[in-house]
Amino acid sequence: MPTLTITNGRLIDPANGVDKKTDLVLDRGKVTRVGKVSKPTGKVYDATGCIVTPGLIDPHVHLREPGQEDKETIATGSAAAVNGGFTTVVCMANTSPAIDDDSRIEFIYRQAEETAVCNVFPTGCVTKGRRGEELAEIGLMSEAGAVGFTDDGDAIENAAMMSKALAYVKMTGKSLMQHCEEPALVNTGAMNAGALATRLGLPGRPAVAEALVIQRDILLNQSIGCRYHVQHLSSEMGVDLIRRARKAGQPVTTEVSPHHLLLTEDDCATYDSNYKMNPPLRTKRDIKALLKAIKDGVITILATDHAPHTAEEKEVGFSNAPSGILGLDCALPLYIKALIETDTIDWPRLVEMMTLRPAELCNLDTKGHLNVGADADVTIIDPNEHWTIDVNQFKSKARNCPFDGWDVTGRAIATIVGGKMALNRDKSRSK
Repeated sequence: MPTLTITNGRLIDPANGVDKKTDLVLDRGKVTRVGKVSKPTGKVYDATGCIVTPGLIDPHVHLREPGQEDKETIATGSAAAVNGGFTTVVCMANTSPAIDDDSRIEFIYRQAEETAVCNVFPTGCVTKGRRGEELAEIGLMSEAGAVGFTDDGDAIENAAMMSKALAYVKMTGKSLMQHCEEPALVNTGAMNAGALATRLGLPGRPAVAEALVIQRDILLNQSIGCRYHVQHLSSEMGVDLIRRARKAGQPVTTEVSPHHLLLTEDDCATYDSNYKMNPPLRTKRDIKALLKAIKDGVITILATDHAPHTAEEKEVGFSNAPSGILGLDCALPLYIKALIETDTIDWPRLVEMMTLRPAELCNLDTKGHLNVGADADVTIIDPNEHWTIDVNQFKSKARNCPFDGWDVTGRAIATIVGGKMALNRDKSRSK
């Protein structure tokens, strides 16, 4: 592929403390130069007025393949990622069958190589079939390329099993990513437990269910020291526990998703199943705690929890509908709305939370930064583009998104994967 020089953009590379107007040169799938270029060769992309970043990374997506291809596939999910500015996604293991052995890790890589338009890395299950009864082949999956381990969708309920899992995952040097909700407390719950749920006649999922699992796992991990990651944090109680653990020096990280920063339990009052999440939407007080935790550096990663479902699945009663919404196509402007427009953090921190930190979580050493020799994965963002989210323009196979019709500002206008222009919304910038 020809050399590509990106000129005149505001280049933000948090890994190297770079935030300045300069040029970036990509050649043969790698970054070859960061700095002003007097006479560019090959192709040129004029990024005037735009922000140039390492390729965005989403460490928590559901691509549904194998087994649920009516919801999403690696091909359509990766297309949605590119549409939203993501160059790399990490897919969860709760497929059907679950990704719980090395052959299924290899399947994801083979399928991605054949059909994906961005980088796709798989996680492996912690327990066989995600049943919580017997450890999966953690060592073999790690060798096959699993970038982390999770039974996402369900917490590992048994404390003895969780302790064993932490010890085994630690030996791989990778992270154990936990869905933190005590099963006995959430059961068939459909929304945040409280007065509103009672008034609506819907079973609740209390915030304490999240806190109990976090607290238990932190205690178990004190003597083990596994890299432990809390997925889709949603509550003030959870924030407080993680804050204390990190202050004590424990290897704990966490992520937050757009919907837990912008929506509350009040949105469930219409019984629209697009507001049904797992964990559920909570209160304004919880959002305030999450925003403070982001500002303070307690929450270090932004992840969409992209969860596609068919229209037929979502068009049932609220209690019976599956949980989860789309995220990849529209997450970036939603993070801008929640975090930049509220002055919670600045652009370098936002970029850090969407590039460097997820790369560290998943041991993706050649991604998340723009060092010379790094993979030529780049996202170019127009921070001033005003547009309206339209699910019919999404590349995902599904349409379950409560943000349809929202007016937003900021958008990825180019997504470059391995030096190849996978998305180019403004071809007039290319020469």
